[in-house]
Amino acid sequence: MSKRILIALTSHATLGETGRSTGFHLGEAAIPWEVFTAAGYAVDLVSVAGGNPPRDGDDPAAPVQRRFLTDPHIAAQLANTPTPDAVDTGAYEAVLFAGGHGTMWDFPDNPALARLAREIYERGGVVGAVCHGPAALVGATLSNGSYLVAGKKVAAFTNAEEAAVGLSEVVPFPLADRLTAQGATHLPADDFTAQVVTDDRLVTGQNPASARGVAEAMVDALAR
Repeated sequence: MSKRILIALTSHATLGETGRSTGFHLGEAAIPWEVFTAAGYAVDLVSVAGGNPPRDGDDPAAPVQRRFLTDPHIAAQLANTPTPDAVDTGAYEAVLFAGGHGTMWDFPDNPALARLAREIYERGGVVGAVCHGPAALVGATLSNGSYLVAGKKVAAFTNAEEAAVGLSEVVPFPLADRLTAQGATHLPADDFTAQVVTDDRLVTGQNPASARGVAEAMVDALAR
């Protein structure tokens, strides 16, 4: 396997019936990109529908976001990301499912995303997800039919955090509850504090504050 990591992004741009826009959380892609590249990995992007994915969480005061958006390789990919079906998972040591509320609509029960996770994980690679990114693990199964998260400890955006941002009735379902229903043990921390959980080669984080820790833990897991 080459030293490459794939970051998967949502293509969903609308926040339910609120009239508000959403997409992938920029910091949850940019910060891991910085960690991965500093560790010597090349980073590629993929999005559910391909093309230029919608984004959320822009912070003009965050230099890492500007570096991410102006990096020539990243900028070219953001302009025209491939779809998951077009990705050869054999090229990657790991996949990270970045968050953003858009993921709650197009990540769950997505066979193409599940293939990325399954093939990379079963080949000995690392699967990571942060904030709402673990929505990609909802419905994702291994080759034996078991849920990828079954029997594993995970972190994800919590019910309390969803309530705190006023979106409990907007998102299609409570993410932590759905992961628990699939056999995961959800380990929440205090609202909006960093929480990273590593279980075997699955690394998950609770919220945007966990993005750097998830990326660092993925790099650590790849080094084992």
